[in-house]
Amino acid sequence: MFNVDLHCHSTWSDGVLPPAAVVERAFANGVELLALTDHDHLGGLPEAQTRAAELGLGFIPGVEVSISWRHQTIHVLGLGVDASHTGLQAGLAQVRAGRDARAQGMADALARAGIEGAFEGAMRYCANPALLGRSHFARYIVERGFARDTREVFERYLVPGRPGYVEHEWATLEEAIAWILEAGGVPVLAHPARYRLSPQALEQFLAAFKACGGLGIEVASGAHDENDIRRFSRIAREYGFLASRASDFHGPHEGGPDLGRAPMLPAGLPAVWDHPRLRP
Repeated sequence: MFNVDLHCHSTWSDGVLPPAAVVERAFANGVELLALTDHDHLGGLPEAQTRAAELGLGFIPGVEVSISWRHQTIHVLGLGVDASHTGLQAGLAQVRAGRDARAQGMADALARAGIEGAFEGAMRYCANPALLGRSHFARYIVERGFARDTREVFERYLVPGRPGYVEHEWATLEEAIAWILEAGGVPVLAHPARYRLSPQALEQFLAAFKACGGLGIEVASGAHDENDIRRFSRIAREYGFLASRASDFHGPHEGGPDLGRAPMLPAGLPAVWDHPRLRP
């Protein structure tokens, strides 16, 4: 089957590999179509796109936009965006504003939980200081021996209700989707199983997402098990969403599947990469 991976990260956000190295790893793993989707930043796209062209690897420029919805942080991918679009650039700059204060708040919260030096420690793992985030803190916490891996760190410290989590107001759903659409992209909901939403709240979010112009949903994701894939396959059909496949790769030792190794989409689902905006 066509090996597609439409969600991964580089050192421009919270990945551990530079953009060119992400592309090279994807190519070595047999990926035929790749999207780089760094958090709230477009800076890695030129390098990735150039290397993909050199290798003959299909490439889709993307971004993962952080939004706030009913005090929950949710991520919306923009696939096929024009990285030079000034409205998208301005919107992402707005989203990035305030990250320093959030990061310091996380460090202070972790210190109260007995993990000292978290801000400085996280910065050692961050190649782009403008995008210091939870994954960088997670790597430092693993280094200190407070958890076995970054997935355990998130569960114990960095999700709502845990001692290192700090709430932050990101973009609104309406803003994020408008930026993506205006920049020529396709809005796709990232890893929907990860959000702590009741079934009723998820239905309400999906209805709002579709009403705002949301077009796709990750069905086969590195964060999804077989039950999740079945569940979101049903939801994609019910709402008329295009289905996406993605690893959400951050690094070779970060947990989750490698590039191109997420489960395949179930048969019969319309694929997001067939959308006219994403065709070569």
